[in-house]
Amino acid sequence: MRANSCPFVVKIRPMKRSRLPALATLLVLVFLHAPLVVLVGNSFNASRFGGEWEGFTWQWYERLWQADDIWDSLWLTLKLALGSTLLATVLGTLSAWALHHFSSRLQRLHRGLMLLPLMMPEVLMGMALLSLFTALGVQTGMMTLWAAHVTFCVSYVAMVVLGRLRGFDPHLLEAARDLGASPWQAARRVVLPLLLPGILAGALLAFTLSLDDFVISFFVSGPGSTTLPLRIASMMKTSRSLPVINALSTLLISATFLFATLAFRLNRARS
Repeated sequence: MRANSCPFVVKIRPMKRSRLPALATLLVLVFLHAPLVVLVGNSFNASRFGGEWEGFTWQWYERLWQADDIWDSLWLTLKLALGSTLLATVLGTLSAWALHHFSSRLQRLHRGLMLLPLMMPEVLMGMALLSLFTALGVQTGMMTLWAAHVTFCVSYVAMVVLGRLRGFDPHLLEAARDLGASPWQAARRVVLPLLLPGILAGALLAFTLSLDDFVISFFVSGPGSTTLPLRIASMMKTSRSLPVINALSTLLISATFLFATLAFRLNRARS
């Protein structure tokens, strides 16, 4: 027997990996995506009500292609979202810059006003905007829709850009000024490139919120200004329009996944 041998040998068994996290993740994914799968399947279902499968068909997409009112609402919604996003991005960025660089009673009031649309329920905000337009004698329509969307989108852009500004190093701006850059050159070549990711993120968030807003648009819309969410809500009242809504939703989901995939690939290539 060796002198340095140990009579007691402890064998450590490898720990078994738990399958509970993977199972929980799978259940969450099924819970989130099962409605989308059912919706896409019903867009190809010959059954009008979608209760049972009655065969594959393209007729709902053919009816959607012929529904001029839906395409008019989609085009109006895209124009509204793009216009409100552009103005809200400019105003929100300037607002975030003022909140970050100045501290006074006026700025505290400014911060409270920026946070108000984030905390206020959409029903109350829609009623408040409608009351304001009625008191001013403004006819509801495209302009009131645009003003309302800019009003609640500005706050989201300002908060996103403000979060980006908190990680901004002011010494970079001072160094640019010391090297002879004018205020405009320093803002264009130093501040704007550093804040661009936050500005784009805020603009994307504003565009998404404006695109699918229903509650506020319901209060401030008028004749000839029916957005796509309002059009879909009115179509939901009749069962014969439900398969067409499924087809439209399938196209919107496909476009969303396409843009998300493109953005992911561009971001990975840039990294």
